[in-house]
Amino acid sequence: MKIGEVAKHTGLSVKSIRYYHDIGLVCGERNEAGYRVYRHRDIESLKFVHQCRDLGFSLEDCKLLLGLRNNDSRNAEDVKQLTRNHLAYVEEQIGKLQNLRSQLQQMVSECQGGEQPHCAIIDSLNHQH
Repeated sequence: MKIGEVAKHTGLSVKSIRYYHDIGLVCGERNEAGYRVYRHRDIESLKFVHQCRDLGFSLEDCKLLLGLRNNDSRNAEDVKQLTRNHLAYVEEQIGKLQNLRSQLQQMVSECQGGEQPHCAIIDSLNHQH
């Protein structure tokens, strides 16, 4: 299957598929005309990577997970630990976003708005470090 068709089947952009090929994540074979051709196994791997990326896994983690997926003698604990680490990262990011939301809410509530030149938000931003 050629790359345009693969994009339709996987939900990935052609650019992403090419990038994954270039970094060695999922590689199609080149035919006589030089086009990348993807087999069913490659398409399933691309779908897997797409799902991993949707869950926020890094490309390095995707590579590790793909390797574990393709290893019939894998240790499920390795998969669980990698996912546990990613979950901890996501929880950390959620905490940072909640703090950011709180700060922004406070700034908005302190600003009177209107056509006056004084702005509590600008004052607050001037005093942040």
